[in-house]
Amino acid sequence: MALRTLINRKTLTTTAPLGFRGLQTFSLPDLPYDYGALEPAISSEIMQLHHQKHHQAYITNYNKALEQLDAATTKGDASTVVKLQSAIKFNGGGHVNHSIFWNNLAPVREGGGEPPKGSLGWSIDNSFGSLEALIQKMSTEGAALQGSGWVWLALDKEFKRLVVETTANQDPLVTKGPSLVPLLGIDVWEHAYYLQYKNVRPDYLKNIWKVINWKYASEVFEKENP
Repeated sequence: MALRTLINRKTLTTTAPLGFRGLQTFSLPDLPYDYGALEPAISSEIMQLHHQKHHQAYITNYNKALEQLDAATTKGDASTVVKLQSAIKFNGGGHVNHSIFWNNLAPVREGGGEPPKGSLGWSIDNSFGSLEALIQKMSTEGAALQGSGWVWLALDKEFKRLVVETTANQDPLVTKGPSLVPLLGIDVWEHAYYLQYKNVRPDYLKNIWKVINWKYASEVFEKENP
């Protein structure tokens, strides 16, 4: 059965308030395409496990941590409040990052892999020399990232420029700077590719560009850089 619901602000904040602080829990957003729609670049099995198991686990653990935070705050338990910050950052970041990632992908028949046009295409050429140079830079930095993490194309709103950044584990891009807006994020955790590409991360990074949704990245860029 197709999972066609686009991720939007309402979906990302389908919530239940906790306590008087109104803390918001998350629910798993649907994908805007079927699990097998990105094949052969990304297998159906990977997409289903990645979405239903890994993304869901971040949401479940984030919601649990928020409930514990609510209880600890009510009790005035400062030690537990501090202890929970790492779980909230890790699992909340996992939800934020994956929600962006799903939108960064599209089936080939729906424009996946088509080069960016308009202002984003021009800015990529101006910042990196060419789209091919950007792809090489992101693939190289993603392959070289030790352990698990993400490689990002971002708009630095303060300096009005495009930058490539990496983040460790599930750290969201905002941890690298409050003015950075994620346009494109590629998951380089093993769960994103190992079932298909084994330990050859560069092959995954070579093939994922065939299903990158540059239209979505362009929409975010134009909204944030009018």
